[in-house]
Amino acid sequence: MNAPESAATLTDYDQTLVLLKVEEAARRLRIGRTLCYSLVSSGQIESVTVGRLRRIPADAVIDYVAQLRQSRHTPLTSAA
Repeated sequence: MNAPESAATLTDYDQTLVLLKVEEAARRLRIGRTLCYSLVSSGQIESVTVGRLRRIPADAVIDYVAQLRQSRHTPLTSAA
C-alpha cells in the first residue's frame, strides 16, 4: 500500500485547478516563492484577485513559460 500524498503534492499535479496560489505556481515553475511574487508584481505573470486573495490562472504559468521560450529565440540586436 502506498503512503497518502500530501495536499501540497496533490495540487502540483491537479490539472483541474483553474486558479493557483502564488506558492503553487512557484512550485510548478520550480522557482522560489519570493521570485514568483516579484514576477506577479511586475506583471510578468498574470494574476487576479478573488476577494482579498491573489491567484494566478493556471494557464498564465504556461503563458509565462511560452514568453520565456519566445524571448530565447528572439535574436539580440547589437547597438551600432
